Order: sequence, then structure tokens, then C-alpha cells
Amino acid sequence: MAQVSELAGLQTAARGMFGERIIAWADHLASWSETADGLTCTYLSTAHLAVAKEIAVLMKKAGLAVEIDTVENVVGRYKSPAPSAKTVIVGSHYDTVRNAGKYDGRLGILIGLAVAEHILRNGITLPFNLEVIAFAEEEGVRFPASYIGSRAVAGRFEERLLESRDAKGITLAQALLENGADPKAIPALARRAEALAGYLEIHIEQGPVLLEANLPVGVVTAIAGGSRYLVTIDGEAGHAGTVPMSSRRDAVTAAAEMTLFVESRCNRPGLVGTVGRFSVPGGATNIIPGRCEISLDIRSGDDAVRLAAVVDILAEIQRIAQRRSVKATTTQALETPAVPCSPRLQEAFAASIARAGLPVRRLPSGAGHDAVMFDGLTDIGMLFVRSGNGGVSHSPRETVSADDADIAARILLDVLVNLKDV
Repeated sequence: MAQVSELAGLQTAARGMFGERIIAWADHLASWSETADGLTCTYLSTAHLAVAKEIAVLMKKAGLAVEIDTVENVVGRYKSPAPSAKTVIVGSHYDTVRNAGKYDGRLGILIGLAVAEHILRNGITLPFNLEVIAFAEEEGVRFPASYIGSRAVAGRFEERLLESRDAKGITLAQALLENGADPKAIPALARRAEALAGYLEIHIEQGPVLLEANLPVGVVTAIAGGSRYLVTIDGEAGHAGTVPMSSRRDAVTAAAEMTLFVESRCNRPGLVGTVGRFSVPGGATNIIPGRCEISLDIRSGDDAVRLAAVVDILAEIQRIAQRRSVKATTTQALETPAVPCSPRLQEAFAASIARAGLPVRRLPSGAGHDAVMFDGLTDIGMLFVRSGNGGVSHSPRETVSADDADIAARILLDVLVNLKDV
């Protein structure tokens, strides 16, 4: 307890220190981009490799032992003096989408780095080894394979992924070889379950819930599972001026009714549904659409809730198709289960938030994160940090305040110092 009391004093004396450094680091890393008019940093690009080196520099300055591994993950380590200590990983990714914001992924790395630096410089000992990992790839932008960095560390990298090709036809294996890396060395990056004590991730919320609640942070309960489908609606094309309205087999109006049902069925707490693609192949202003293609994306942190919605939506699509005399063909594109966060680590974050004098808000994540790769390997804990600008993310308008980053760092520090049963 003496160490906790000393830590509390350090936190009070240094209030504001973490947030300003974290934001400054994020601004600094954003100076490397594939484009001159925005932030784009995709896997193994020149900008991506430069950011990896700079993160390694920052980690070394913080006092961590640093390694850039085979897939370009940047790993900073602080070894515990405790014999046979297990490892707690604090991680997130540093690649970006195209025309991205500065904080998606990187915020979690930099908060972890700021906290690790504070721990080392103040001589705080931990009963576990601490690793801050900047995962090289999560977004799936360059190759049709996401979570490349965390897959490798979690032992879930499949050899078939090496044959994935980018838009130029370059395979992932070729890209790694061109970077001087040996794809055959990837399996050696896998951590063993018995050597891990937990995985923690801090992430910008990428939504408006905390902003609307006027709260700086929230405890993530689960990472939503998702069901994706492609739906093709075939009707009958015809002359827009000569076919009576009552005789039409209009694919677009059928698709529109299906889209509205998705909206109404998913308009309830803990569930979201999106028709993100709506296309009319060969459409023209003077032709009744004979075909329409739409996508479905249904997500929830509760698999039972999500699957019940999917059943209802697919059934209603067929009822609408029959009533409108069109044919609807559905093809499943993706099915991923929800990943619950560890109750133990949820409570650890909640207790730290309460000790900071803040209300504890729990919420699911509708987006995927590197944490999903660690499901079943070790306990997972996640903390969301409030997004500004209405909660927008994957955009240059994405913002996080220095004050909120500072609060998140102090909560992570408090969790690490008080983490038990490791």
C-alpha cells in the first residue's frame, strides 16, 4: 500500500503531464504520411516503416528494451524483478486507414508509452513484466487481411495470409521479404498463454456515447460480433414511361423497403444495423431497375441479440421479395462472434475510474480491435477515451483532448500498480 500512496502523490504533483506529451507525440508521428494532404500510413509503406523506427526511438528514450519484430511490431519491455513473472501487454496499432485521424490506434500506444516511462523513471516495481506493443497492422487497408501484427503475437497468423495480394499484385510474403523479414519466422512471435497475465488496450471511442454523456473514459464490456451479407435483388427491367406502377417488379423499391426494415429492426440498445452498399448495376434514369445489390452489416456485443436480428431481417427480406414479385439472394460474407472483456479487468478499470472521482460508464465496442486476437489466450481489458467532434473517427476531424488523454493515462497507471492475481 505504501507504493500506492507514493504513486498518488506523484499523480497529483504531475497532473497534466501525460496528456500534453501524448498529444505532442501523436502530432509528431502524424508527420509521416504517404500523402501530402492528409494522414495515410498503410502496412510496410515508407511512412509506415519510418513511424515504426520513431516509435522505437520514443520507447528507448523512455527506458524500455526495444525490438522491431518480423512483422514490424514495435515491442517495448520492462522486466519485473519478480522470479517467473508473467507478462501484461498494453497494445494497439499504428497503421491507419486512408485520410485518417491521428488517434485511432496510436492513442493506445502512446498512453501505454507515457505510463511505462513514468513507471521506470519513478522506480515503481511491478509483479509482472510489462510490454507496450505497437502493432504494425490492424486496419486491413493494403492487404485483405487485418490484425497482421496482433495475429502474429497471439499465435493466430495463418500461413495462407502470406498469399494475400495488394492492389499492385504484391503478396504479403513478397512485401515482408522486400523489407528484409523472413515470413518463416512469424510463428516464433507467438506468446504462450501460460506466460501472459492479461492484455490491456486503450482506444479512442470512435463514437459519440461518452461525448454525449460528458465523460472522459468508459469501460468496454465486449467487442461486438458481426454478421455481414450481400443481397442481390432481381426484378424486371422495363420502360420508365410505359409500365404501370401496379405491374412493376422494381428491384430498387424492394431494396429500399428492406433497408428501412434493417433500420427499424436494429433501432434498439446494444444493436446496430447498416446497409452500407446500395448499387444499381446498369441503372439509367428512364429504366425501371431490374437488379439492385445491397450489403448488410449487423453488430452487437451480445451474440444472441445479433443472431435474432439476423434471423428476422433475412426472413423479412424474403417476405418483401415475395410480395413485390422479385427474387432476393443472400450470401453470407462474414460471421464473427462477440468477444467479451474479462470481468476481472473490467472491474480493475472501473475501480480506477472510481478512485479518480469519475462516474463509471460501461459500453460495448461496435468496432473491431487488436484485443479480439487475444480472446481465449489471456484476459482482455479495454478502456475507451472520449472522441471529440461528435465522435467522428477514421477522419482528419478525429480529436482527443489532452485532458482526456491525461485522465486515461492516470487510470492505466493506477490499474497497473493495483493489478492483482497475476
